[in-house]
Amino acid sequence: MPAEAAQGDEGPHRAGLRKVARVVLLDPQDRVLLLHGHEPDDPSDDWWFTPGGGLEGDETREQAALRELVEETGITEVELGPVLWRRICSFPFAGRRWDQDEWYFLARTTQTATAATGLTDLERRSVAGARWWTCQELTEAHETVYPTKLAGLLRRVLDEGPPATPEVLDTEIV
Repeated sequence: MPAEAAQGDEGPHRAGLRKVARVVLLDPQDRVLLLHGHEPDDPSDDWWFTPGGGLEGDETREQAALRELVEETGITEVELGPVLWRRICSFPFAGRRWDQDEWYFLARTTQTATAATGLTDLERRSVAGARWWTCQELTEAHETVYPTKLAGLLRRVLDEGPPATPEVLDTEIV
């Protein structure tokens, strides 16, 4: 049985959606790493988002999370924790609609320097960099951040610890 099935890949998280693993990466000061993305042909249409991406082949979500983190940030010294959140989202990007089933893993690192050396062509045209954010900075930010409500979600994790089971976030359709 695939690892995802063993972990309960049912309920609102349907087949046919792109399976995605994302990482809520925290440094020793509890800052979260976000990537700065934009439409490939319109840098003014921008947002911040957690590292991660789609599963390849038969890899597990955990394997995809770690692979994507290395490709997008160069960070290899990571302690991958539990799944914090799950959400379904649908959004337009680069001329097509993306329908995704995303799992957000908590992770910690002491490695704060980033180097995006494994980006795809599309990512090279649409990722403008990375930044470590404090929870307070996220709360005060006027930029678009995904998932929405990340500041409050992160504050709860920092105050209470990870949830006993992954929290299902509201479906986001943009």
